[in-house]
Parts: sequence; structure tokens; C-alpha cells
Amino acid sequence: STGEVIDAADKSHTDPDKDCIYFCGHSLGLQPKRVRKSIDNWLKDWAELGVRGHVHGTNPFAKCDYPCIPPLKTLLGAKDNEVGVMNQLSSNIHFMMISFYRPTKERFKILYEDRAFPSDGYAIHSQIRFHGYDPTEAAILLKPRENETYIRTEDILELLKEQGQSIALVLLSGIQFYTGQFFDIQTITHAAQQQGCVAGWDLAHAVGNVPLQLHDWNVDFAVFCSYKYLNSGAGCVGGIFVHSNHFDKQYPHLDGWWGNRYETRFEMRPGKYNFQIEKIVINNTIEIEMDRDIGASGFRVSNPSIHQCAVFAASLEIFEEVGIDKLRAKSKLLTQYLQYLIENEINQSSNNLKIQFITPSDPEQRGAQLSMRISGVDGKKLFNELERSGVCSDLRADVIRIAPIPLYNTFMDVYQFVSLLKTIKI
Repeated sequence: STGEVIDAADKSHTDPDKDCIYFCGHSLGLQPKRVRKSIDNWLKDWAELGVRGHVHGTNPFAKCDYPCIPPLKTLLGAKDNEVGVMNQLSSNIHFMMISFYRPTKERFKILYEDRAFPSDGYAIHSQIRFHGYDPTEAAILLKPRENETYIRTEDILELLKEQGQSIALVLLSGIQFYTGQFFDIQTITHAAQQQGCVAGWDLAHAVGNVPLQLHDWNVDFAVFCSYKYLNSGAGCVGGIFVHSNHFDKQYPHLDGWWGNRYETRFEMRPGKYNFQIEKIVINNTIEIEMDRDIGASGFRVSNPSIHQCAVFAASLEIFEEVGIDKLRAKSKLLTQYLQYLIENEINQSSNNLKIQFITPSDPEQRGAQLSMRISGVDGKKLFNELERSGVCSDLRADVIRIAPIPLYNTFMDVYQFVSLLKTIKI
């Protein structure tokens, strides 16, 4: 029932200021209460065990990323060995593109969406240049139709049909950073692969926000961060998804000791061979042997920060307890309630303030974020007044992005926010 959904998702896991309406979890999630205990356990092990903490203690350092994997498999809809915890988002985009962007004379273009988070564009353009191509020729930017605010799925499919034979990689956001649009990942992935393109996804705004089924959708690869909807703190460790279809294929990629299997990671083991071992050739002689881990874990390079993994694992426990489906159900109700109040209490009033949602009105085509284009008043002044009144949101030009997060926001937060909009004088 609706009541069960709301009660299950309204557990108090955070300590927000009671005078603040925090609608900025799409940018940085709030700190879970249990994080402190998780970090304290790690500090205790480090203080008492030193180097022996690698294999002993509450969570051995050499396996610090292991506790994150089971809940991530659930959130991503992944199978065994398809998820790796490593690096941060932009680094992971580069790591995945090293392996999956393999341009040829005939197929060298990358398709991505307009108003993606700038770092995605930086990574894409730099990879294009790294491979000797010109971004003005190799980067295809998806844009909405004139006088529309988000991109129609049929337009993406049509573009793929027309230009797919020249596209090496489709790299879109699962949920669009600026508009909050939830792309049809399964349909677009299938259409891209039908044209011979690799389908990769940036899930920074999707993981922990909407249910995902990456394995069943046949996604080639995906990258994600952990500090937005997954509430793990700024700059915390991120991760990758690599479909099992690619496990037996040989791709160029960068190697490091954390991509070696745990069982042999600390060994110096020249001359031992099995089907997983990859020979690294230096000057045509075998110098070292790598016992590569299976799947996504084999893409890891460096030891992830133990304290970041401790934070990440603590936050992911909450998602295991509550469940992404219940969170999604509440999220739809929150955004529909907010949309209803604004359309009826703000846009139907005699005030100068008018709000246009540039996010799809269909709850199935969006997550928790609603992007509001402000007219009739100065958007920056409105944003500043909201901040002074205790509302934490995000301003991009004339668009205020807000996200009632189902894990810690309430329907009263939404009501009070709209009440403030009605009373603020600009």
C-alpha cells in the first residue's frame, strides 16, 4: 500500500538541520548516521592492527571494496563479477573509454547528449583527440527539438538509424544532469547495438534513484559515482559495470595490482600460468605475470581508500534495508505532489512568478529531480531568497534544480517549499 511505501522509506537515517529543507541530494547526498561508526571501526583496526589490518579486523583492508558489491549488484541489476568499485566518475569514464572506444577510419564518432555534466564532455573530447580525431567531426551532440526541453526517444533512434554506422560509442546519461530526464536505457542500448555501436552509460544521477537492470538490458558498460543518491560524501569512490558478454574478450586497458585476483595479489609469482593469467611483454621478453581478476574487478588499478569504502558500504546497507522499489514508489509520489502544487498553487496564482518544468511530466521518464525554469521574476534572486529561507537547492542559469529524496525528504518538505514560493517577495 501507499502507506507502507511511505513508512518504509521515511526512516530517519540522517541528521539534517530541522530548519532546512534539503532538496539538493541530486548534487550531494546527506550523511547517514551510521557512517561515523563505520569509520570508527576502520580507524580502530588501523590503530590496533597496522599492516595486519590488510587481512584481519572488522573489514580487512585488502577486501575493503567487497562489502559494497552485493548491494550494488541489486541497485544496478548486475550479475556476478559485473561490478567493480574503483576511482571516481570522470576517471572511470576514461578507463572505460580506453577499452570500449576503439575508433576506426569508418567508425569513430561518439554520441552524447547536450547539457551533459561538463566533465563528461571534457572526457569525451579528450579521448577523441587522444585517438587523433577532431571533436568537431567525431562528437555528435544530441539536442531536443526546437521549443522542447528534453530529448525524444524516437529522435535518438532515428539518429542511430541514420548515422549509426559511423558511431563507435554511444555514451549517454541514465538520468540527464540538467533536465532530470530518465532515458529509456534498454531501448536505446538495443538500437545502438543493432547498428554495431558500443552502448555505455553514465549513471551518476540514476544509481540509487531509479531501479536499473543493466544485465538484462544488455548494457555494455556503465560508470557511476557514490556521492549523490548513494550518500557517500564528496569525492567518494565510484564504480563500473561491465557486462559478462565482454569477459572473454581481449580489450586494451591499463593494469594495476588491484586488478589482480585477491588470492595472489600480494605474491611475486613469475612463471605461474592458468587461463586467467595475461602475459605483459616488455622488449619481447616475459617480465611479469598478472593473475587478472574476472570481469569488472579486472579493470581496477589501485587500492581504493579504506575509509571511502567504509562510508560507501555503510550507506549501501540502508538501500538493502529499505529497497530501491519502495524508494522509487515514494519518489514518484513526491514529484507528482510537488508538480501538482506548483501547477495549481503557483502557476494559477496572480503572482508574477511562473514555473515551467523542463523535466518530463511522465513520472516514468524522470527520477527524483525536477528542473524548474523560472520566469516573471529574477531566478537568481528567487534562489537567494529560498536559501535565506532555509531551502537548499541548485541554480543553473534560469533553472532551479530540486530533488525531494525519498530516503530522507517528506511530503511536508514539499508542502513547505511551495508555501515559501507563494510568500517570497522579489
